[in-house]
Amino acid sequence: MKQRKVIPVLAAAAIILIFIGIVIAAIYGGGIQITSAKRPADKYPGPAPVILCEGDVDGDGIKDQTDILEGALAYVQTCPKYKSKYYSSGYPDDGYGVCTDVVAFGLKSAGFDLQALVDQDIKTHPQDYAIDTPDANIDFRRVRNLSVFFENNGISLTLDIHQIEEWQGGDIVIFENHIGIVSDRRNEEGIPYVIHHNSPFQLNYEEDILEEREDITGHYRME
Repeated sequence: MKQRKVIPVLAAAAIILIFIGIVIAAIYGGGIQITSAKRPADKYPGPAPVILCEGDVDGDGIKDQTDILEGALAYVQTCPKYKSKYYSSGYPDDGYGVCTDVVAFGLKSAGFDLQALVDQDIKTHPQDYAIDTPDANIDFRRVRNLSVFFENNGISLTLDIHQIEEWQGGDIVIFENHIGIVSDRRNEEGIPYVIHHNSPFQLNYEEDILEEREDITGHYRME
């Protein structure tokens, strides 16, 4: 009798595991998109401090920081599916992407070609990167390389998230193995959200994550 009861249970468990496997394969394969580009409400009673650099690389009359923020938001509005792929063009062009692409397209909107800038910095400071065979098509899409690049070329800022005036929309925040753009919207404590792309299972591109992360390694602003 016990064996007869065990067999249906095992069969049901196998069906559930197969179903889960199909869902995971579909999401990772790009067949399902669950991440929402809807922006969360700004919950800070404010007014939030605004600090902007004076640069305007593309000469459009909009400060670089604002351009970077708006570029990142425009990119996630396209709802890119999460998948790590190699592109001979460097920048993804097929609706897929990873965390570094949020930063790359944000900077591109301000007139910064991150692909070219990282490639040049690797050539100028090869000892900082320790890359055996540089490849401009992928080097700018690796978090470890961007950590070096922004340390070399950006304004280094506080890692203390409670110094809220030092965290501005359009800043770049780097974690261990992850990167994103600081939002101009904040939670009740004034701590900003982050615009990022971390996983195919991520519910929203813009999230309140800074307080829960203990692996912030860098915080930068473009000069």
